[in-house]
Amino acid sequence: MPLDDRFDDLVASLTGFYRAWVIQLGIELGLFARLREAGPGGLTRDGLALAAKAAAEPVSAWCDAAYAADLITDDGSRVIVDPDVATILLEKDRTEYLGGQFTYTVTASLDYDRMAEYLRTGVPVGSRSARYYRAIEELTRQDIAVFFEEALAAMPDLVADLVRGIDVIDLHCGGGRWLAAIARRFPKARLVGVEPELESVTRATQLVQRAGLGSRIRVEAREVDEDLAVGSFDLAYFQHALHEMPDPVVALQATWRMLRPRGRLIVLGWCLPDGLDGYASLHGQLIAGVALDELFHGVRLRTVAQHAELFRAAGLPEPEAIPLPSDATLLVARRDA
Repeated sequence: MPLDDRFDDLVASLTGFYRAWVIQLGIELGLFARLREAGPGGLTRDGLALAAKAAAEPVSAWCDAAYAADLITDDGSRVIVDPDVATILLEKDRTEYLGGQFTYTVTASLDYDRMAEYLRTGVPVGSRSARYYRAIEELTRQDIAVFFEEALAAMPDLVADLVRGIDVIDLHCGGGRWLAAIARRFPKARLVGVEPELESVTRATQLVQRAGLGSRIRVEAREVDEDLAVGSFDLAYFQHALHEMPDPVVALQATWRMLRPRGRLIVLGWCLPDGLDGYASLHGQLIAGVALDELFHGVRLRTVAQHAELFRAAGLPEPEAIPLPSDATLLVARRDA
């Protein structure tokens, strides 16, 4: 690449940093939401600040930055958000939803003052703030949409079982959103969530109670280990969570023991590419950044083949790997009858 082109390429990285913050601020302060509510007529800059209950001067500066980043239009008197931008950043039940990705990425970066030390020593951070775990819950909203729109489409027999009513456990359930979504979609399903992070357990419990699902969803504050109930579940589910386990092999073994005959173990996650060529794409660039953050956190993403190695080490059958349109992957293993 010629020097001038490489220079422009690296300048684009700088603008991407600011663009990510402009997007997150627009989400957090409700600026995109207020513009969407205003419709094609948009709002004046002062009107946007008033609607968002924010200060006029910095909101006007945000509008300049959002316009420069091609996130809004401005005819000189009113600002308007593009409907597709609003869909991608605000509609949390769609597979195209990226608002949670921006929330997670910006929030995670607030801890990066310790990243250089990690690279020097190889010692990951011992803990991260509560804001980090709240951001993960926003990130995984997209995973929930992927499960309903893509994973279930790939597994129609699972849909039939959920309609009939089965016992389901969600391992590292976070704030419980997947559990609540399953309970609403499949009224006969019986659900348990396991989550070690206490603030997440509190949010999950509150969500379940607000939704009136307390009779069908139980949330337990604990890790995935050998003390979990044996032979009690028909579906055990890890949503972008297996790599977060202190020992994934032990977690797989404990999970396998929980399953009844013909029970399924399903891992929904975002796997690393098998080779360097796989990083030469937008998805590859994104997953590489996430992988570095996960190592900083003390865990690591894996390729499909490396996941299969974990299953073998745990004494489980080789999982079926199902690639999904969103670039996520389903790993599915089923107990013999």
